[in-house]
Amino acid sequence: MTEINADTWTWNRLSRGEPTFWLNTGRPIPHETPPNIGLRDVEDARARWERFAPLLKALFPDQIPDGIIESPLIPVPKLAARFLPDEHRQSSSHVFVKADHALPVAGSVKARGGIYEVLCLAERVALAEKVIGDYQDDYAKLASPTAREKFARYRLLVASTGNLGFAVGTMGRALGFETTVHMSSDAKTWKKDRLRKLGAIVIEHSADYTSAVAAARAEAEAADNAHFVDDEQSLELFLGYSVAGLRVADQLKKLNIEVSAQRPLCVYLPCGVGGAPGGVLFGLRAVFGDNVWGFFAEPTASACMLMRLMSHLPPEASVYDIGLDNRTEADGLAVGRASELVVAAVGEHVKGAFTVADDEMFRWVARAHREEGLRLEPSAAAGFPGALQHVWSLANTDAARKQIEAATHIVWTTGGSMVPEEQYQAMLQRGLGLTRLD
Repeated sequence: MTEINADTWTWNRLSRGEPTFWLNTGRPIPHETPPNIGLRDVEDARARWERFAPLLKALFPDQIPDGIIESPLIPVPKLAARFLPDEHRQSSSHVFVKADHALPVAGSVKARGGIYEVLCLAERVALAEKVIGDYQDDYAKLASPTAREKFARYRLLVASTGNLGFAVGTMGRALGFETTVHMSSDAKTWKKDRLRKLGAIVIEHSADYTSAVAAARAEAEAADNAHFVDDEQSLELFLGYSVAGLRVADQLKKLNIEVSAQRPLCVYLPCGVGGAPGGVLFGLRAVFGDNVWGFFAEPTASACMLMRLMSHLPPEASVYDIGLDNRTEADGLAVGRASELVVAAVGEHVKGAFTVADDEMFRWVARAHREEGLRLEPSAAAGFPGALQHVWSLANTDAARKQIEAATHIVWTTGGSMVPEEQYQAMLQRGLGLTRLD
């Protein structure tokens, strides 16, 4: 096997499926050539979102009357004051949640990437089919019967553990694309049922996410007029997520929050294959550079990104190769192999990563509900241990303590608002049972 080249104690904890916190020491990570993208590409993606605002407003007037899919930045002082280490609780006002669990239309962070890529396809088709003349045309025309007739000639395919499929399926069917979603064995039944109600074709797999991706990619390659939303390799998906960096910068400016070397922005991002957290981190770094500290959070059983970042294992290696089973209740993060696009684009700029046991995610579902009224699914709560526990262990010198206490901490909550009430209550009760001694 290829040389691991990682801290032995940390690596052993990771491979045993134990909660692990890893800090990037700047060691080069072998990867493919980084994509040639930067701030201008992120700004171009934002401009595309703005071009589509009239269409999104027409399709979803009750959810997004302004046509903009965005979430609030919410202070969580009660949660922070309760769970920060005692000596740092004065920093509780510096902790926020980026509430992508409640993003309109798709109810998860996947709305940023999944919907964006469908819009990119719709734009290309609409221009080619003369539904619109150019970028300055009225994009509300894409909701017309004529546009739907054109879109219906094209197939849209995606593989998903749940949330990406729902985002792509929602947007694809709203426009009239024939939409097929390959669902891995980890996907929840209610997510499959909801997609079928939208009119999407759902293909269920008994294997994991990577196998579902391979099947969807092969089907798309064999079909005419087919587009595959590739969660592992899509630059469009990645750039859709990256626009969040510009949006957060605007939100911080309105709050008069400075980001600098003395006051870094610490962001805690749940990570599956890596597209969403990688894109978000890329967008934030495009604005703030090295003053952004990005931390990725993964289930202990599915630590594919951490495995990739801290070792010299080849890109095709998966969590199964180091003894993990990829079985987790956090279905949105149940991925065995990391995206090489993300590793190449931001891998060396990830400040650190950590893994979280399933029970711990359920605890934070309950704590977030109890203290702040947040409605999360387990994968969406994976970032809290980083913000309220792990990062404070770095405050081991006076300078580091001042820097971390002055930092702004954002926990990115990625899904949960679409979970049916019965399922949510079951998750909440499991979490409350685990937190009875808090």
